[in-house]
Amino acid sequence: MNAMQRLGVGLAALGRPAYINVGRADELPHGRGVEQMREATWNVLDAAYAAGIRWVDTARSYGRAEEFLGSWLSARNPEDVTVSSKWGYAYVGDWKTDAAVHEVKEHSLGRFHTQYRETRESLDGRLSVYQVHSLTAESPLFQDVRLQEALAELNAEGVQVGFSTSGPGQADTIRRAMALDVSGQRLFRTVQSTWNILETSAEDALREAHDAGLHVLLKEVLANGRLAVRPPAAVQTIASEKEVGPDGLALAAALSRPWADIVLIGAVSPTQLESNLTSSRVSLDEGDLRALAELNVPPERYWDERSALPWT
Repeated sequence: MNAMQRLGVGLAALGRPAYINVGRADELPHGRGVEQMREATWNVLDAAYAAGIRWVDTARSYGRAEEFLGSWLSARNPEDVTVSSKWGYAYVGDWKTDAAVHEVKEHSLGRFHTQYRETRESLDGRLSVYQVHSLTAESPLFQDVRLQEALAELNAEGVQVGFSTSGPGQADTIRRAMALDVSGQRLFRTVQSTWNILETSAEDALREAHDAGLHVLLKEVLANGRLAVRPPAAVQTIASEKEVGPDGLALAAALSRPWADIVLIGAVSPTQLESNLTSSRVSLDEGDLRALAELNVPPERYWDERSALPWT
């Protein structure tokens, strides 16, 4: 599989007016109205599809991202796009950039049934993967047998069940989720986790998941834009040597992991996407990888810094 086939587009920063990605604001349309953001989403999806990208990831909490994607799918009617979405968070930001709260999390059977119905309505039968959004080891899902059984029914219907992770305990969550089974069958078929050159704590667990047959997706590979806008000196140096931007280098580092099946891009404009796609031509040697590995920080520090990013 070539690099382009391993890239996907994530819509977290396009489906709502506010998000935490650094370097996003200048690339978005002025005003960020619903129709403007719909057009921006379509522009990125068109550019990504033309480049050969065939995976799109969204979520119920990404504002109107499912709606935007659903309308694009209806208009363009591509037959070879894999769509993954997530349930568990509800968007409550009311399309305001200064909302006090933008999303609310709930891993319950009721929330699952409600959001699965909403997702199916928005995506009109195009859903391939449905993931528990930001599963943690403390999630009530691990004790909720009825919820586990409801999720298992999706696998039987042909929609793969997965989960995403966030926070310093990602590795523990991945291993615990991998052990879940319903009627003797493993519940989860996919896992989507944060991995970037600053936050590599889930790497061993993700490799184990891949080896066990789960489809592994990497998110926040640019550390919510920080690696593109204010990269460490080593990233800038190696990127210059490779004649790409720091974003291309950071994405290339993720693509260098053979256990990563899909690496998600969070571009909000065709210009950002074009820069991100330079990652497909970057080859990293052992010296490059060692230098980048030294940038790893303790996960607690990384997630503290991420939680301090403002919604803008």
